Amino acid sequence: MVAEALPKSPGAPLVLGLQPAALIDNVAPVDCSLLDQIPGDRGGSIPVQKDELEHILKELKTHISAVPLKKMAGGSVANTVRGLSVGFGVATGIIGAYGDDEQGQLFVSNMGFSGVSISRLRKKKGSTGQCVCLVDDSGNRTMRPCLSSAVKIQADELNKEDFTGSKWLVVRYAALDLQLIQTAIRIAKQEGLSVSLDLASFEMVRNYRSELRQLLESGNIDLCFANEDEAAELLRGEQEPCPEAALEYLSRHCRWAVVTLGAKGCIAKHDKEVVQVLAIGESVATDATGAGDLFASGFLYGLIKGLSLEECCKVGSCSGGSVIRALGGEVTPENWQWMHKQLQLKDLPVPDIRN
Repeated sequence: MVAEALPKSPGAPLVLGLQPAALIDNVAPVDCSLLDQIPGDRGGSIPVQKDELEHILKELKTHISAVPLKKMAGGSVANTVRGLSVGFGVATGIIGAYGDDEQGQLFVSNMGFSGVSISRLRKKKGSTGQCVCLVDDSGNRTMRPCLSSAVKIQADELNKEDFTGSKWLVVRYAALDLQLIQTAIRIAKQEGLSVSLDLASFEMVRNYRSELRQLLESGNIDLCFANEDEAAELLRGEQEPCPEAALEYLSRHCRWAVVTLGAKGCIAKHDKEVVQVLAIGESVATDATGAGDLFASGFLYGLIKGLSLEECCKVGSCSGGSVIRALGGEVTPENWQWMHKQLQLKDLPVPDIRN
């Protein structure tokens, strides 16, 4: 079917995000009793069907009467490009599709209000994806995305004009969207863009490792982000699955490789240089949702500004540290101020934001 595109804004965004399906996050603080009732590993991200999503949302209403459910545009890529736009003043855009429903309108409004170019989003007849993000007392999040019936952009809908003039393409690994991802990367490379890949989740790496490794070994990924769990899955069964070994593997195929280590900070490699940077901010997260996504925002900002590898990691740690101070993957204005203060204290460039 022919998808409806929003009117284009002048000038190409510096950073483009590919998120096949728009997504609304339903974020709620929960106790262990509710988590025990939900199938699947705690702390992971397991897709659910629409009836399962509705059941969880219904359970939440009876559990969290004191704290309202927070609804916001979500998805790893959306979090990263929104963070770059709002927190760092970088021109960003997003490629994807949203449904002709209330959730779709909320996604478009939230991203547009955040300064992200929405002209590459296609409106389609159908529903918009949703995800339940359950946050426990330790700030760890358990995700249950429902995308099975959500409208998506297809590989044959991408065109050269979507990418022309941009410098970076931000992608999240998803085996079901592999054809779309490969097409986007091919066009991006033809148009001279660099590609940043996030490994998504340890389940995604575990279940679709050979396809992922093929993608990484294609030589088309310039920058790769993995967290500690994803790094362990990447090399499981072959050698000691430690972050350092995963970093070494990633750096053989990508110009920049980063493994984030939660409260322990991160390790990164570019050419022969290896750095380790400690985490910045709270030792205990209010909510870890979006920490990796916002780390990527800061790291990309550092690369765009021509900072050193260590400085890129420090900026990433500051922005990753800003989002975990409140619920959800969207940084509050107060926490952006906190981040800018951290940058100042560490002698790092503070973005000139004029809202």
